[in-house]
Amino acid sequence: MPNAGQALPPYEVRAHNAATASENKIHDDAVARQHGFSGGLVPGITVFGYLTAPVVKAWGQAWLERGFLSGRFRQPIYDGDDVIVASTFGADGDVQMEARNSADEVCAVGQARLDANAPAPPSIEDYPEAPLISPRLEPTPEALSGVDVLGSLEAGFHADRADTALLGDDLPIYRELGVAHPVWLLYFANALLAANVALGPWIHTASAAQNLSLLHDGERLSVRGRVAGLSERKGHQIVDLDVLLVAGGTRPVMHVMHSAIYRLRSTEHGE
Repeated sequence: MPNAGQALPPYEVRAHNAATASENKIHDDAVARQHGFSGGLVPGITVFGYLTAPVVKAWGQAWLERGFLSGRFRQPIYDGDDVIVASTFGADGDVQMEARNSADEVCAVGQARLDANAPAPPSIEDYPEAPLISPRLEPTPEALSGVDVLGSLEAGFHADRADTALLGDDLPIYRELGVAHPVWLLYFANALLAANVALGPWIHTASAAQNLSLLHDGERLSVRGRVAGLSERKGHQIVDLDVLLVAGGTRPVMHVMHSAIYRLRSTEHGE
C-alpha cells in the first residue's frame, strides 16, 4: 500500500466545453450568464473525466474493472481554464483529489479507491427496464415525487466514435483495450434524466461511480434507474438518481449514484 501523503503525478488539461450545442443550455454562454455564471459550464461529466485520469494512469485496467470514484463539483470550470488535478493517497489507501482552475480555486473534489476484490454487483432485477415517460415530466418536485422507476435507455458502444473532448482525456488504454471510458458510461446517467424530464438549464453536481466490468467495443448497453431522492438547497431543486448500466442485458457494468440541480432557482431571486 502506498504511504499516506504520497502524491500521484498531477494531471494537467486545458478545459474545453464540448457541449455548447447540447439541449442543456447551461453550457451556452448567453444562457449561463443569465444565471450568474461567467459563461457556459464545462460539463460535469467532463470534469469527472479529469478526476479519473490520475487513477487510471496509476491503476490501469484493474480500476476500470472494479474501481470506485466519487466526484463533487464545487464551482464551474469554463472553456479555456487550465485545470490541474492533484491526487494524494490517504492512510486507508484511497486517493483524495482536487481539481483547481487557472485561479487556483478548488472546483471539484474526488475520492477514488481500488479494492482487492470486485464488489458484489446490485441485482439486475432491482433495476427493471421500462418505457420512457411520455410526455416527459415537468421539472418540479410534485412531478418527480410521483415517480420511482424511470424509463430506460439503450445504446451501442463503438470505440472509434468516442468524443475525447467530452471525455476529458485521451489516454491510450481505452483504444488499446477497446473499452468504454467511464465518462462515456456516466453520460447516460445524464441522458436518463433528460429523456424522462423536460429540463430547462440544469447542472450535474456530483456522481459516485462503482465500476463493475468493462464495456467492450460493439456491445449494447442498457441504462436503468430510479429517482432516489429529492431535496432543495438555496432555492435549487436537486434530484438524486440510482442508475445501473448493464451490458448485453445480463452483466452490470457500472452502478452510479448521480445528483443534479434539475431546476435552478429563479434569476429574479439573485441567481
